[in-house]
Amino acid sequence: MIRSLYNWTMSLAESRYALWALGLIAFAESSVFPIPPDVLMIPMIIARPNKAWVIAGVALIGSVLGALLGYYIGAGLFETVGRPVLEFYGKEHYFGEFRETYNQYGAWAVLVAGVTPFPFKVITILSGSTGLSLPIFIVASILARAIRFFLVAALLRAYGEPIRDFIERRLGLVFTVFMVLLIGGFYAIKVL
Repeated sequence: MIRSLYNWTMSLAESRYALWALGLIAFAESSVFPIPPDVLMIPMIIARPNKAWVIAGVALIGSVLGALLGYYIGAGLFETVGRPVLEFYGKEHYFGEFRETYNQYGAWAVLVAGVTPFPFKVITILSGSTGLSLPIFIVASILARAIRFFLVAALLRAYGEPIRDFIERRLGLVFTVFMVLLIGGFYAIKVL
Protein backbone atom coordinates (compact mmCIF):
# COMPACT_ATOMS: atom_id res chain seq x y z
CA MET A 1 0.00 0.00 0.00
CA ILE A 2 2.76 2.46 0.91
CA ARG A 3 4.62 1.65 -2.29
CA SER A 4 1.50 2.26 -4.40
CA LEU A 5 0.90 5.57 -2.61
CA TYR A 6 4.51 6.53 -3.29
CA ASN A 7 4.16 5.60 -6.97
CA TRP A 8 0.91 7.58 -7.21
CA THR A 9 2.63 10.60 -5.64
CA MET A 10 5.55 10.36 -8.07
CA SER A 11 3.18 10.17 -11.05
CA LEU A 12 1.19 13.13 -9.70
CA ALA A 13 4.42 15.10 -9.36
CA GLU A 14 4.96 14.82 -13.09
CA SER A 15 1.37 15.57 -14.13
CA ARG A 16 0.02 18.89 -15.37
CA TYR A 17 -2.10 19.14 -12.18
CA ALA A 18 0.88 18.84 -9.84
CA LEU A 19 0.94 22.50 -8.73
CA TRP A 20 -2.80 22.47 -7.99
CA ALA A 21 -2.44 19.23 -6.05
CA LEU A 22 0.52 20.62 -4.11
CA GLY A 23 -1.43 23.77 -3.21
CA LEU A 24 -4.39 21.70 -2.02
CA ILE A 25 -2.22 19.32 0.01
CA ALA A 26 -0.32 22.23 1.59
CA PHE A 27 -3.62 23.93 2.40
CA ALA A 28 -5.15 20.82 3.96
CA GLU A 29 -1.99 19.88 5.88
CA SER A 30 -1.97 23.18 7.74
CA SER A 31 -5.47 22.67 9.06
CA VAL A 32 -6.64 19.04 9.02
CA PHE A 33 -4.64 16.66 6.77
CA PRO A 34 -1.89 14.44 8.26
CA ILE A 35 0.47 14.19 5.25
CA PRO A 36 2.96 17.04 4.73
CA PRO A 37 3.29 18.68 1.31
CA ASP A 38 6.96 17.66 1.16
CA VAL A 39 5.94 14.22 -0.13
CA LEU A 40 4.73 15.88 -3.32
CA MET A 41 7.04 18.89 -3.35
CA ILE A 42 10.27 16.85 -3.27
CA PRO A 43 9.59 14.72 -6.36
CA MET A 44 8.19 17.76 -8.18
CA ILE A 45 11.42 19.71 -7.66
CA ILE A 46 13.57 16.71 -8.57
CA ALA A 47 11.53 16.31 -11.78
CA ARG A 48 11.68 20.04 -12.60
CA PRO A 49 14.55 21.77 -10.72
CA ASN A 50 14.13 24.94 -12.82
CA LYS A 51 10.64 25.35 -11.23
CA ALA A 52 11.89 24.94 -7.63
CA TRP A 53 10.99 28.48 -6.54
CA VAL A 54 7.51 28.35 -8.10
CA ILE A 55 6.87 24.98 -6.44
CA ALA A 56 8.05 26.27 -3.04
CA GLY A 57 5.91 29.40 -3.52
CA VAL A 58 2.79 27.35 -4.23
CA ALA A 59 3.46 25.24 -1.11
CA LEU A 60 3.95 28.43 0.92
CA ILE A 61 0.75 30.09 -0.27
CA GLY A 62 -1.33 26.93 0.17
CA SER A 63 0.13 26.31 3.61
CA VAL A 64 -0.47 29.84 4.91
CA LEU A 65 -4.04 29.88 3.60
CA GLY A 66 -4.60 26.49 5.26
CA ALA A 67 -3.09 27.87 8.47
CA LEU A 68 -5.73 30.60 8.44
CA LEU A 69 -8.41 27.91 8.15
CA GLY A 70 -6.80 26.08 11.10
CA TYR A 71 -6.79 29.33 13.08
CA TYR A 72 -10.49 29.85 12.41
CA ILE A 73 -11.27 26.21 13.26
CA GLY A 74 -9.60 26.77 16.63
CA ALA A 75 -11.42 30.03 17.21
CA GLY A 76 -14.82 28.60 16.25
CA LEU A 77 -14.53 25.24 17.94
CA PHE A 78 -13.25 26.65 21.19
CA GLU A 79 -16.39 28.69 21.75
CA THR A 80 -18.74 25.90 20.68
CA VAL A 81 -16.93 22.87 22.12
CA GLY A 82 -13.90 23.77 24.22
CA ARG A 83 -15.31 26.42 26.54
CA PRO A 84 -18.45 24.43 27.56
CA VAL A 85 -16.25 21.43 28.42
CA LEU A 86 -13.93 23.58 30.53
CA GLU A 87 -16.90 25.21 32.27
CA PHE A 88 -18.47 21.82 32.99
CA TYR A 89 -15.31 20.70 34.79
CA GLY A 90 -14.72 24.09 36.42
CA LYS A 91 -11.36 24.50 34.65
CA GLU A 92 -11.96 27.61 32.56
CA HIS A 93 -9.51 29.66 34.68
CA TYR A 94 -6.72 27.20 33.77
CA PHE A 95 -7.32 27.89 30.10
CA GLY A 96 -7.08 31.62 30.84
CA GLU A 97 -3.63 31.09 32.35
CA PHE A 98 -2.60 28.87 29.45
CA ARG A 99 -3.92 31.39 26.92
CA GLU A 100 -1.88 34.18 28.48
CA THR A 101 1.32 32.12 28.48
CA TYR A 102 0.76 30.76 24.98
CA ASN A 103 0.02 34.17 23.51
CA GLN A 104 3.18 35.57 25.09
CA TYR A 105 5.27 33.00 23.20
CA GLY A 106 2.83 32.04 20.45
CA ALA A 107 4.86 33.51 17.60
CA TRP A 108 7.72 31.20 18.59
CA ALA A 109 5.38 28.22 18.74
CA VAL A 110 4.12 28.97 15.23
CA LEU A 111 7.68 29.46 13.96
CA VAL A 112 8.96 26.22 15.51
CA ALA A 113 5.98 24.14 14.37
CA GLY A 114 6.09 25.64 10.88
CA VAL A 115 9.74 24.70 10.35
CA THR A 116 10.00 21.39 12.22
CA PRO A 117 8.13 18.12 11.67
CA PHE A 118 5.73 18.99 14.52
CA PRO A 119 2.18 18.86 13.08
CA PHE A 120 1.55 22.46 12.00
CA LYS A 121 -2.22 21.99 12.16
CA VAL A 122 -2.01 21.55 15.95
CA ILE A 123 -0.42 24.98 16.35
CA THR A 124 -2.74 26.68 13.85
CA ILE A 125 -5.82 25.40 15.68
CA LEU A 126 -4.32 26.14 19.09
CA SER A 127 -3.43 29.68 17.99
CA GLY A 128 -7.04 30.29 17.01
CA SER A 129 -8.42 28.83 20.24
CA THR A 130 -6.16 31.04 22.37
CA GLY A 131 -6.82 34.13 20.30
CA LEU A 132 -3.18 34.68 19.32
CA SER A 133 -2.89 38.00 17.50
CA LEU A 134 -3.87 37.28 13.88
CA PRO A 135 -1.18 39.58 12.35
CA ILE A 136 1.50 37.91 14.51
CA PHE A 137 0.15 34.50 13.54
CA ILE A 138 0.21 35.35 9.82
CA VAL A 139 3.74 36.79 9.87
CA ALA A 140 5.10 33.83 11.88
CA SER A 141 3.35 31.37 9.56
CA ILE A 142 4.74 33.04 6.43
CA LEU A 143 8.25 33.18 7.87
CA ALA A 144 8.23 29.59 9.14
CA ARG A 145 6.79 28.02 6.03
CA ALA A 146 9.00 30.11 3.73
CA ILE A 147 12.09 28.93 5.62
CA ARG A 148 10.97 25.33 5.38
CA PHE A 149 9.81 25.17 1.78
CA PHE A 150 12.41 27.45 0.20
CA LEU A 151 15.28 25.76 2.04
CA VAL A 152 14.09 22.37 0.79
CA ALA A 153 13.75 23.84 -2.72
CA ALA A 154 17.23 25.38 -2.58
CA LEU A 155 18.82 22.14 -1.41
CA LEU A 156 17.04 20.07 -4.04
CA ARG A 157 17.80 22.56 -6.78
CA ALA A 158 21.47 22.67 -5.85
CA TYR A 159 22.09 19.01 -5.06
CA GLY A 160 19.21 17.13 -6.67
CA GLU A 161 18.78 13.44 -6.04
CA PRO A 162 21.61 12.96 -3.47
CA ILE A 163 19.99 15.44 -1.05
CA ARG A 164 16.61 13.74 -1.38
CA ASP A 165 17.53 10.94 1.04
CA PHE A 166 18.85 13.49 3.54
CA ILE A 167 15.69 15.59 3.33
CA GLU A 168 13.35 12.63 3.63
CA ARG A 169 15.20 11.11 6.57
CA ARG A 170 17.00 13.83 8.54
CA LEU A 171 15.88 17.35 7.66
CA GLY A 172 13.20 17.38 10.37
CA LEU A 173 15.89 16.61 12.95
CA VAL A 174 18.17 19.35 11.58
CA PHE A 175 15.31 21.90 11.69
CA THR A 176 14.45 20.84 15.24
CA VAL A 177 18.05 21.17 16.47
CA PHE A 178 18.35 24.54 14.71
CA MET A 179 15.19 25.84 16.39
CA VAL A 180 16.28 24.58 19.82
CA LEU A 181 19.62 26.36 19.40
CA LEU A 182 17.95 29.52 18.13
CA ILE A 183 15.42 29.69 20.95
CA GLY A 184 18.06 28.67 23.47
CA GLY A 185 20.27 31.50 22.24
CA PHE A 186 17.49 34.06 22.63
CA TYR A 187 16.67 32.68 26.07
CA ALA A 188 20.34 32.85 27.11
CA ILE A 189 20.56 36.47 25.94
CA LYS A 190 17.39 37.32 27.90
CA VAL A 191 18.59 35.60 31.09
CA LEU A 192 22.19 36.77 30.93
